[in-house]
Amino acid sequence: MIKNILIISSNYTGHGHKSITESLSEKFDIVPDVKIHVVDGFSLGGSTLLKVGKMYGPITRNSEHLWKIIWDYTSVKMTFVNHLVELKIRTRFLALLDQVKPDLILTVHPNFNGSIINILEKNNIHIPFVTLIADLISITPFWADPRADYIISPTEEAKEKCIEFGVPAEKIKVLGFPVRSRFYNHTSKNMPEHYTPGKPLNCLIMSGGEGVGNMGKMAKTLIDNFGFNITIVAGRNEKLQAHLKKTLGKKYGDKVKIYGFTQNIQDLIANSDIAFIRSSPNVMMEAVSCNTPIVITGALPGQEAGNPRFAEKYHLAITCGSMSDLIPTINELLDNNVAMLKEIKKSQQEYVDPLIPENIVKFILNIPSEDLQTASVSREIPAVNKINYES
Repeated sequence: MIKNILIISSNYTGHGHKSITESLSEKFDIVPDVKIHVVDGFSLGGSTLLKVGKMYGPITRNSEHLWKIIWDYTSVKMTFVNHLVELKIRTRFLALLDQVKPDLILTVHPNFNGSIINILEKNNIHIPFVTLIADLISITPFWADPRADYIISPTEEAKEKCIEFGVPAEKIKVLGFPVRSRFYNHTSKNMPEHYTPGKPLNCLIMSGGEGVGNMGKMAKTLIDNFGFNITIVAGRNEKLQAHLKKTLGKKYGDKVKIYGFTQNIQDLIANSDIAFIRSSPNVMMEAVSCNTPIVITGALPGQEAGNPRFAEKYHLAITCGSMSDLIPTINELLDNNVAMLKEIKKSQQEYVDPLIPENIVKFILNIPSEDLQTASVSREIPAVNKINYES
């Protein structure tokens, strides 16, 4: 049985990788004799690669066009990118292996799949290697390295993309998208039988950990036209938070509440009748777990491109393509005594599965013994100097 696990995650490229790692850690921590060690993969490349990871927030906040260029370019330059990352992380990664001596390596960030497998192969190190895909449908080929022992997919759609990228179907396990337990620990809110504008709905507007989008304009439209009570989460975007407090707070007073990055986001989502969010897979699945109807207001090019279509396919959300569509979209949700909101809530209840993190952990800890025997032919790790790294 697996006892010692090294998890390669990311602290700065959005918050989703950390959230997924936390959801699994909650389950690993209650298994006797199992130890996990989590490291930010970018920190293994020293200050240079760490700066690259920290650029994700500013780029996605300020230039989606630039992010699309980066996504498209790197997707067709996999060999080059993997080699570059391999060169940057090799020394620290080998030192980390010597320190942790893992029975299994689990990655939850695409940049560290091919690069780490390259290092393992070139140094004749045989450790079971598992990838957990942190996107729903529009996956980068970096997730789909066929040399991995297993790839854990959140959806059938992502599995099909992996197969297109050349991964054998038997290596792919569809186990769902893991969400932290605190997002399930809420009593489902029932929509009112008869909606009346005199009793405004409570709405949450957020845009992932990096705080992008037209949240201020959206809040004004919702308050002025529907009288909704608005909560805005600006994430790490402190400049936006200050601006919204100055403008909206002065005009609307108690009708609007504005937060920065918050640790109790599950309460804000669960206490809302509608969540207006971009299609970050992590935020979407957290809202679904809280059984809060979603209005999708945008998608980051690349990894989020297919998420609105995915959410509508399973009736988990409705998409609002532009600000000009906002009022008609809300009217559609409110028609016939909020019939569509009730339908979305029902679909979410049918889709959600609180056991997903536990099932993923069980799978990892019980990888067939013949796989372990094959993978453990050699565990010799080349001698390297001890190196400090930022975890």
